[in-house]
Amino acid sequence: MRARATAWRPSPPRPRANNRIRRPLRDAFGLRCRTEAWLALYFAPNRRSNRLESPQYGRLTRAKYPVAVRLPIVLTCALAAAQSQPPVRDTRTFSSGVELTSLTATVTDKEGHLITGLPREAFAIYEDGEKQDVAAFTNERVPIGLGLLLDISDSMYGKRIADARAAVSRFLFTLLDESDQFFLVAFNHRPRTLTGWTHGHEELDRALAALKPSGGTSIYDAIIESLPLIDHRNRQRAALLVISDGADTASTATLRDVRTSLLRSDAFVYAVAIDSPEPQPINTRVNAQALREITSESGGRTEIVQSSADLEAATARIAEELNSQYVLGYNSSHRADGKFHSIRVRVAGVDYRVRSRNGYVATPR
Repeated sequence: MRARATAWRPSPPRPRANNRIRRPLRDAFGLRCRTEAWLALYFAPNRRSNRLESPQYGRLTRAKYPVAVRLPIVLTCALAAAQSQPPVRDTRTFSSGVELTSLTATVTDKEGHLITGLPREAFAIYEDGEKQDVAAFTNERVPIGLGLLLDISDSMYGKRIADARAAVSRFLFTLLDESDQFFLVAFNHRPRTLTGWTHGHEELDRALAALKPSGGTSIYDAIIESLPLIDHRNRQRAALLVISDGADTASTATLRDVRTSLLRSDAFVYAVAIDSPEPQPINTRVNAQALREITSESGGRTEIVQSSADLEAATARIAEELNSQYVLGYNSSHRADGKFHSIRVRVAGVDYRVRSRNGYVATPR
């Protein structure tokens, strides 16, 4: 017997979480400039040291970039400060470049509790087994570009789609930050991109309200179709969040295709899967092993819940993780050779666990 759907109405905008998220992003160097803290670290004017003194927040770490690249950014910030203009969102397309390899890392203890506030000196990076110098680092929250991939197959009817709508809205507009951007992809027997990069509440509400579950499930196709958008984001960090209640039944892509494609992306992949104890055909049940292979290799993880009512709690845990990550960079000796290079990030001297992408294929951007 099908659960009866409750009417869903778009919720009014909710206040943002007011914590340490935005502080260093808007005024880290005493300038009212929307160039984000990570970019400020990249374009620090002092080349003699890899430390930068902030008049308000103390020392920050930066990477070494040529003056010809730094100067336009510094002048832009100074002009913005002099004219006292309102902050302007940075709309440039992000590119990590050939020399600097950027990493996002999550640190937990043995019980899975998030560890925050570690200094640069606590981290060690290894590429192909060789230790690398940490050239750039921040333990403050860095804005994220996130793709949300929502299952709208026929099994998501009724209460499941209503709970998913509520969880998605809360995740994006209450638990994350207003400096973040996202796009929405809905998938059944084929994926459909419903929004481009946005941070608009009304646009998401319209897209969610129009969803009508039907058809099969194409998780693999949805992930692969989302990667070009991830590559053309204008936020430093990247992530995908997949919400589904079943196994892939309709993709033309395979699990191997997805894993291969993710080697060329720096996105963390998270999955929340509804695996109800109710009887259902074996070939449509959640394939937890496949999801874990996808998410763990990227640095993300998979949550399995038994009911759509658990979606809010599961997405809240993922949001907490996204709000507590570290961003590191190092200068790789490898150029765009088209080969796979393994990466390991360690925290020395303590029994902490670090999750990050486990490698990449060096391809030109």
